[in-house]
Formats: sequence, structure tokens, C-alpha cells
Amino acid sequence: MSITPFQALACPLDDEPLQRDGKVWRCAHGHSFDVARQGYVHLLPVQNKRSRDPGDSKQMVAARRRFLNAGHYRPIAEAVSRAALAGLPTDATANCLDAGCGEGYYLRELADAAGEQPLALLGLDISKWAVLAAAKQDKRASWVVGSNARLPVQPGTLDRLLCLFGFPVYGEFARALKPGGELLQVDAGPDHLRELREIIYPALKPERTAEPPAPEGFMPLAAETIRYPLALTGAERIADLLAMTPHLYRASAEGRARAAALDSLTVSVDVRLKRFVRDATD
Repeated sequence: MSITPFQALACPLDDEPLQRDGKVWRCAHGHSFDVARQGYVHLLPVQNKRSRDPGDSKQMVAARRRFLNAGHYRPIAEAVSRAALAGLPTDATANCLDAGCGEGYYLRELADAAGEQPLALLGLDISKWAVLAAAKQDKRASWVVGSNARLPVQPGTLDRLLCLFGFPVYGEFARALKPGGELLQVDAGPDHLRELREIIYPALKPERTAEPPAPEGFMPLAAETIRYPLALTGAERIADLLAMTPHLYRASAEGRARAAALDSLTVSVDVRLKRFVRDATD
């Protein structure tokens, strides 16, 4: 089988390598972490939580699952999979982490696209609801509750790291990637969901147009824009789109009510896929 679980986990308490023993992951200092019945492991110590239930709520995860499984963002997933698989050696297993994996859609698409390319996949999210949903849907990858601020991953072990609509922590990403490993980052472009934003906000903020420099420890590679119109029919689909974005909480009650009154909407999908290579000289 070309897709295998990820093995290079690290203890979130002391950074020691974790070894799996049946239904438990253990480090040399005796810290242990149980594998849940659904197949995921919780590697977010309580002292590193900023709230009792951090990350996306159960309702947001359900909305994202319905929206993504309907294929609305498949062109994004296809572009990410192509970029992630490009240049990987076919005679060795490549380690790939999705940092902020949500309910696992993009890793599932990557696993389906891999063909004979051997991959060890890890999905990480701070939301236990997201990781639970991911683990229920796919058993090929490893799934962990954890934080980008302190990845429970051994240093220099990743060939690819995905951060898709997420919160990049470049120092941690550089630590976890091998020299020559690649970071794939997807961010919203200036016109992303513009039509929805025009409905829920009284005015849109000016968009930043300048491309920021490559993060420290990385060198830029080719970037691409994925752009297409997306027609949504039915109030439920529009509600799911709004619920899976930060706009649900940023919009006023009046703005949310205007969106809820719609039964059809065509929005622009406009995202930027940027690739960075881990600098081998650092």
C-alpha cells in the first residue's frame, strides 16, 4: 500500500521521539498518549490550550465537511496534490504533514492522487472535532490533535508540509522540514468570496497587493493562482460556506441575516498557492 501512517511523532511535553506500542504512544521519559477508539491521538497538553475547546466547533467542522465533500474546492485540492507530489522520489516514503488539516479533505485528496508514490501522512489540527471527523473518514493517515505553535513532530523529518487557509508558524515549519523539503501554503486572494463579503459587510477593507518576502529559513519556488466562479444553489450550501469561514463571526447580525435570505449565489474562488523550499544552508 502506498499510503502509510506517519511514524515520526514527538512527545509534546519533552520533544522526545514517540514510539507506538499497541494503542499507546510513549516516549523514553515515560509520557504516554492513548490512541482513541476512532484512531487519533491527542498531543495538545492542557497547559498549551488557550481555551477549553480550541479551534473550530463541531458545527463548523460539519459545515466544512458537507461543503468540501460536495467538491466545491476540488480544483484547489488538485493543484495542492500536484504540487505536493512533484519531485518526490518514488523509491522512498515521503513524510507529509497537513498543519491545520480540518476534517481531512485535502489529505484524502492527496492520498487518492498519490498513485504508486509512497507517502506517510499526518493530519494535525487544534480542534478535536476536526480531528475526530478526519479520523472517522479515513484510516490511511495518522491524525493528531495538536498545535502549529509546537508541532509534535521530530525535527528534520518532513518532505512536504501543507498549510491551507491556516495559521503558519514558520519557525516550527522550518524545524520540522528536511533541508530541501517544501512548504505549500494556500491563502485567500483579493477576490476570494468577494460577492459574499459584499453582502455581509457594509464595506470591504482594501486588499494588500504586495507579495510578502519569503519567510526566514525558506526560499520561494513557483506560485500559482487558482481562480474560478462557484455557483451555489440552496440556502443550506450558502450557510455552510459562511459557517466554515471566519466571516461567520466577523459579520454583524444584519449581515448574517442578508446571507441567510439568499437561495442562490455565485462567488469568486480566488486563492494563491505558494511553494517554499527549506533552505539547506540554515
